Amino acid sequence: MIRADLHIHTVLSPCGDLEMTPLNIVTAAKNRGLDLIGITDHNSTLNALEICRVGKKYGLNVLCGAEITTKEEVHVLAFAEPERIPELQSFLEENIIKIPNNPEIFGYQLAVTEDEEVTAQIDYLLINSIDKSLEDVGEFVRSLGGIFIPAHIDKHSNSIYSQLGFMPFELSPDAVELSATGSAEELRGKDKSLRKYNFIRSSDAHYPQDIGKVSTLLDAEDFTFESIRKSIISKASPPQI
Repeated sequence: MIRADLHIHTVLSPCGDLEMTPLNIVTAAKNRGLDLIGITDHNSTLNALEICRVGKKYGLNVLCGAEITTKEEVHVLAFAEPERIPELQSFLEENIIKIPNNPEIFGYQLAVTEDEEVTAQIDYLLINSIDKSLEDVGEFVRSLGGIFIPAHIDKHSNSIYSQLGFMPFELSPDAVELSATGSAEELRGKDKSLRKYNFIRSSDAHYPQDIGKVSTLLDAEDFTFESIRKSIISKASPPQI
């Protein structure tokens, strides 16, 4: 079984701590006994490939992706294979509604290397929404052969249920995500349509000490993207939360 935390922010997210640099994230994840992490900055992938590289160097597997804010203000996790990440990044840059960031209010948005060299500072606010619907985002992620997971669906803000009140029938996500304290049984009791979906649980870490506080066990054959995707959607051996 693979122990995974698939919702981690870096210093690129304005709400991410300045200590959430590639090496610090990889080190914290390994210290927590994680085998796999997902890098999911708000509406950007600019740190994902570097953390993937650093992870390989130190023996940690990394899924590259983003936490996308749809036009309905719903947060979703989107992952793609490394060679498709430039397409995901272009999609986000082309569609985000660009409002200037004020670092003193929202925080800095930095792309950095393993050695903490700043390679980019994003001047528009990444926590803003993109001009694409939930269904549009799901369709685009599927076109990449990616993994599409509505985030923290039990939360009272920026979740499918807080924003829409229901799970759209045509959405067909690969799984749905719970926050650290969410109950799958309670949610399935409220909405029977959720019984057909697998659940994962993630930390949504913004600080190094939160990485791996909760995790998901995946029954994957190996760490290839396709094996991870199959383990997330598996009905025979669904993720354990």
